[in-house]
Amino acid sequence: MFNLKGRVVVVSGASSGLGAQMAKGFAAQGADLVITARRLEKLEALAATIREMGVKCLPLKCDVTDSAMINQVAEQVEKEFGKVDVLVNCAGSAENAGVLDMTDEQWKFTIDTDLNSVFYVTRAFANIMKKNNYGRIINIASMYGLVGNTAIDTVAYHSSKGGVVNFTRAVAAELAKYNITCNAICPGYFMTELTESTLKTDAFSAYMKATVPLGRYGNEGELNAGAIFLASEEASYVTGAILPIDGGYTAV
Repeated sequence: MFNLKGRVVVVSGASSGLGAQMAKGFAAQGADLVITARRLEKLEALAATIREMGVKCLPLKCDVTDSAMINQVAEQVEKEFGKVDVLVNCAGSAENAGVLDMTDEQWKFTIDTDLNSVFYVTRAFANIMKKNNYGRIINIASMYGLVGNTAIDTVAYHSSKGGVVNFTRAVAAELAKYNITCNAICPGYFMTELTESTLKTDAFSAYMKATVPLGRYGNEGELNAGAIFLASEEASYVTGAILPIDGGYTAV
C-alpha cells in the first residue's frame, strides 16, 4: 500500500521545515518531486539528497504570493512531466500580533502568504490535474485554524489557516467531478526553522506540556504518514477531510 512510484508530487515551501520533510517522505515512497520555494540554493541541496533516493527532483524558485510567477512554474512543470498527481501547499509565514495591535501591513502579509497563496497555487496546478482527470491536493493548515489559543497573539495566522480549512472543503466539493480530492492537514507544534524561536522557551515548553495530551512537540517526519496517506490511491474516497496531527491538542 501507499506506493507512489510514477506519481509527480509538487511541494511548495520545500526549502526547509515540514515541506522538506514531506518531500523526502514522498521520495521514499517512490514519487518524483517538484520542490518550490524562494530560496533556490536550499532547494538545490535538498534536490541532490532526494535524487540519491532514486527518483527525479526538479527544484524551482517560486514566490507563492506572485500569481504570475506561479503560473509560469506550473507551465514549466507540465512541460517537464506532462502531469501533476499531487500538490502539497506547505509554503507559509506569519507576522504575530493580536487584534488590538496588528498593523494593516502585518495582516496583509500573513493573509497573502498563508491564504491567498493557497488559492493561487491550487488554481494553477488543479487546472493541470483536471486535464488528466486525477489529482490529490493537500493543504497544510494548522491546528490554529481550528481553535484559538492563549499562548501567543496571532490573529491573522488563525484567520488565514481557518480560511485554508474551509477553502479545502469548497475545493473538495468543486473538483470531485474531475476525480481530484482535496484535504487538509492541521499540524500542531512542530520544531522548524519558522517556529524554533517561539517554541524553544521555558514558558512555551510549559504551556505545551500542559495543553498537548502527548506532552511534546511533533518530531521530524511525524507529518509524513498523514500526507502520504492523503496522496495515495488508497485514499481515493477521502476528500474534504481535515486531519489534525497535533498530539491531541484539539481533542481537549
